[in-house]
Amino acid sequence: MSMQPEEPGDVPAETVRVARAAFPKGSLAIRLRDELGVLFTDEQFAGLFPARGKPAVSPGRLALVSVLQFAEGLPDRQAALAVRARIDWKYALGLELTDAGFDYSVLCEFRARLVEAEAGQMVFDRVLDAARQAGVLKPPGRARTDSTHVLAAIRSLNRLEFVIETLRAALNAVAAAAPEWLTGHADPAWFDRYAARPEDYWLPSGRGRRTELAEQTGRDGMRLLTNVHAAHAPCWLRELPAVQILRRAWVQQYAVDMEGEVRWRDPKECPPGALRLVSPYDTEARASVKRDIKWDGFKVHLTETCDPDTVHLITNVLTSDATVPDIKATDTVHDSLADKDLLPGEHLLDAGYLDGPRIVTAQTRHDVTLTGPIAGNTTAQAAGPYGQDAFTVDWDNKTVTCPNGMTTSQWRDALSHRGTPVIRIQFSPKDCRSCPSRPQCINSTTRPHREITLRPRAEHEAIRQARAAEGTPEWRERYAARNGIEGTISHAVRVTGLRQCRYHGLAKTRLQHQLTATAINLARMDAWSTNRPRARTRTSHLTALRPAEHKLNGAN
Repeated sequence: MSMQPEEPGDVPAETVRVARAAFPKGSLAIRLRDELGVLFTDEQFAGLFPARGKPAVSPGRLALVSVLQFAEGLPDRQAALAVRARIDWKYALGLELTDAGFDYSVLCEFRARLVEAEAGQMVFDRVLDAARQAGVLKPPGRARTDSTHVLAAIRSLNRLEFVIETLRAALNAVAAAAPEWLTGHADPAWFDRYAARPEDYWLPSGRGRRTELAEQTGRDGMRLLTNVHAAHAPCWLRELPAVQILRRAWVQQYAVDMEGEVRWRDPKECPPGALRLVSPYDTEARASVKRDIKWDGFKVHLTETCDPDTVHLITNVLTSDATVPDIKATDTVHDSLADKDLLPGEHLLDAGYLDGPRIVTAQTRHDVTLTGPIAGNTTAQAAGPYGQDAFTVDWDNKTVTCPNGMTTSQWRDALSHRGTPVIRIQFSPKDCRSCPSRPQCINSTTRPHREITLRPRAEHEAIRQARAAEGTPEWRERYAARNGIEGTISHAVRVTGLRQCRYHGLAKTRLQHQLTATAINLARMDAWSTNRPRARTRTSHLTALRPAEHKLNGAN
C-alpha cells in the first residue's frame, strides 16, 4: 500500500445540508469538525507508507475514525459501518453521502502501521496541540496522576494450566507447520493428552498428583524441544514463535537434575514476576498484585490538568509492565511532559509516586512541586523520645547530637541495600555504654552503640517539609483536587474499556491507551465548548442538611 496525500477540502454541500437537518443540535463528530477543523492530515502519516503500491485509504481520515471509534467504544466492524451509514461521521470526515467507506480490516492494518512506527503518540499530541491553539490548555498549572491495572487479552492460568497450555500451543504450531514431521516424532499419547485446553477437563486436586502431572508435562515438553533441536530436524522448526516460547517457559518452570530427570521448580525457584511468563499467547503480560487486586497484564498511568476554571485534559499516558511500581513512573511522566512543554507547576500524587529523590528531582530539574502524602518511617527507631527526629543534624560540620548531648562526627557516605545514596552515622560505643538511656535508645542487645541512617541533605529536608505540611488544612484543601483523577479513570473504563486489553502485546496496548486518552480529550473539549457542566459528586439529603461547621470539620 502506498499513500497519495489528499488535500483536506470542505465538507460536501449535500452532506452539510443533510447533517444540519438530521442533527439540528449537532453531535460530537459534527462539532469537532466545526470547532477544530481537520485534525489529521495525510502528510502527518507520510512516513507510515511506502512510495509505491496500491493507493491506501486516507490515513488522516483513518486516524479520526480510530479516535471516534474509541470515543464511542465501537469494535472495528461497527466503526467501519458508522463510516458508511452515519451522516455525522461523514460530516466529520468530509465525505460524500454516497461514499461506500472501507472494509473493517483496514482499521487493523492502520493500527499495525501506527504500532510499528510508534505513531500513536503523534495522534495524541495532535489533539493537545489543537487544544493549545484553541486556548483551553495553558500550562503551567496543576496536574494529577494515578494508575490502574489493565487485564491482558488472555485467560488467567495457574502454573499447572500454564505449562500444559504452553506445550499444547507449541504442538499445534508444529502440527500446522510440519504435520508429517510431528507424526513421526510425537508420542501417541500426546494426541489425547494435549488435544483440549487444560481448563476443559478436571485437573487433579491433590498436591502430589498435580506435581506428577506437571512433571509429566515437563518431560513431554523436553522431548519436543530435544527433537526440534536435533541435527536431523528442519532448522526452521526451532524458530517457530510457539517453540521459542515453550523453551523460555521450560527454563523458568523446570530444572533438570544430575540424573537427567525433569523436575518442576518450587515457586520460590522461579524467576521474579518481571521476567516470568504468564501466557503463551502474550509474552509481554505479567502477573502483579496491588493490595487486594491480582491481575495478569499491564498498568496505565494517566496525567491530567486539574485547574478549576479550565477543561481537564489528559496530557500524558504511560503504559508499563504490570510489575513496575508507581514510584518509577514519576520521573518518566515529568520527562515526557517536559518534551511537550506541558509541565505543571504543582503535581498532585498519591503516596505510591512520592519519595525524597522524586521530590528533589522534580523541583531541581523541572521546577515542579510535588504534593502528596509521604510514606511514614516504619523502622524500629522511628518514634519515641529517642527517635531519629530527636537527633540534631549539623549538615555543614557533618556532626549529629543525640538528645542527651553526645555528639559524633563519625559520618560516612554509603549505599543502601537498594543501591541509593545514604549517610551512615555511628556514635561512640564508649559514650553509649555509660548512657542511662541506652535501653530506650538502642533496641539491639548485641550492638554496643547507636547508629543512624540519613538520606542526602536535600532529600532529608524535602521529606521533613512535606511531612510537616501534610496535616495542615491548606494542604488538605489543595490535595483534595487529586481525587478527580479517579473519575477520569472511571470514565475511561466505562466508555472505552480502559482496563481490558483489546490486543496482545505492550505496544498495541499502549496505542489503545493513547487513542482512549485522545477520545476522552475530544469529548471533554466538546463538553467545554457547549457549556455542559462537569458531573458533581452526588450528595445525599442527610449530608445536605449537615450544619456548616460540621461540613468544614466533618473529616476530623
